[in-house]
Amino acid sequence: MTLLARPDLARSRSGREHARPGPPVPGWAVATALLAPAVLVGGWLIAGALQPADYSPMRETVSVLAGYSGTDRWVMTAALVLVGGCQIATGAGLTAVRLPARVLLILTGLSTLGIAATPEPATGPTLRHLAFAVSCVVTTAVWPLLVARRTPARPRIVGVRGCAAVTVLFAGLSCWLLIAARGGTGDLGMVERLTSAAQGLFPLVVALALRQAARAAGDQDNAAKRVPGTGRRLHRQAERTAPSGLPPPLAGRVR
Repeated sequence: MTLLARPDLARSRSGREHARPGPPVPGWAVATALLAPAVLVGGWLIAGALQPADYSPMRETVSVLAGYSGTDRWVMTAALVLVGGCQIATGAGLTAVRLPARVLLILTGLSTLGIAATPEPATGPTLRHLAFAVSCVVTTAVWPLLVARRTPARPRIVGVRGCAAVTVLFAGLSCWLLIAARGGTGDLGMVERLTSAAQGLFPLVVALALRQAARAAGDQDNAAKRVPGTGRRLHRQAERTAPSGLPPPLAGRVR
């Protein structure tokens, strides 16, 4: 007869149940997710204040502030470079979301750097500049769909319904931006700023939601550790499942 040892069920189960999960989003990723929209908004506010009196943020786009016709265009250019770097860093740090979502956010950051690297001439945007700008709008609008998670324990904002609602909102803003760009209604600058700010905030919302969910899960594990009698109940359960006459740590089968 050979006894095949089996691990103590009480010990293994309690170890799995009480193991505190590490935070899925590091603090520096939350910081870069916060810095990206803050720098973007601060950049166009500061650069806009440096423009001549005839400059209108309602009509003029952010690209004009970083273009050759802008005054002190280095301010907006530097802001775009920093925003692109923050988007890339956030994509690398959001390890709790799926890889395609992280890659798409990194591509968004590269497109932002492309906008900064192709300043708009006084005669109007070039094809390369427009390609980078459209890429930013499209990738940020699609990004929530790749973030969506089907796991039961999840924040609602990163669930399928929450991400679908955000995608619909971003799609509506993108269509409004396209209409404003083609129609010449005089509110292109305002629509572009509203769309960019809304889309730029969502990575921060996701990072904070996932970090808070991990903290709540850890608090539940700690609370379970403090419940009296948990270890004894698990040990009695292990005794009931063990064969007669054998202690739980050596429970096995006979060949």
